[in-house]
Amino acid sequence: NRREFLTRGMQVAAAGILGSAFAESGAPAKAQSETLVTQLYKSLNDGQKKLISFPWSDPLRQKVDNNWHITKQRIREVLNKDQQDLVRQIFDGLHSEEYKSEVWRQFDQDNKGDGGFPSASIALFGEPGTGKFEFVLTGRHCTRRCDGDSEEGAAFGGPIFYGHAAKGFNESPQHEGNAYWYQAKRANEVFQSLDGKQREKAL
Repeated sequence: NRREFLTRGMQVAAAGILGSAFAESGAPAKAQSETLVTQLYKSLNDGQKKLISFPWSDPLRQKVDNNWHITKQRIREVLNKDQQDLVRQIFDGLHSEEYKSEVWRQFDQDNKGDGGFPSASIALFGEPGTGKFEFVLTGRHCTRRCDGDSEEGAAFGGPIFYGHAAKGFNESPQHEGNAYWYQAKRANEVFQSLDGKQREKAL
């Protein structure tokens, strides 16, 4: 019925499934990425941890921006080649096979002026295995989080915002070349299905 449909629609939105470019909840890719975060953390020496590891309660964990580096050091400056490969695998595991190549195309295009993937930055909050940890990768128009479901009730189903100047500095209303525009349209479809009171509550 309508109520069940709307309830399910809100659950879908809340769970981040509108980011279908990302692995489905509970899929092996998600577990793999979180396992790789643990592997990465254990590979860090004390000097590396000093640069990219922070307490779970550090306010930097909740910072959001559209073009930023969560730490000053780029991964090419702080991680060895094997560790950089682990970060690539973590990034891969956060995306579905269907959209992985498109996401990489977008990331490479946005970051080519700064050296591509090695120009990204990462931070680790908390410690894997303690129940509270989060891996964050940032760069131009890119923020990815892998949190082991440590933040109860929160879902990271895709970019919070994403701009892509494919045909000029200002995007047109059609957002040509923006890999994530379809997510915004899906979210709008869910919103349009709600009645007035539901929309007010959702907002």
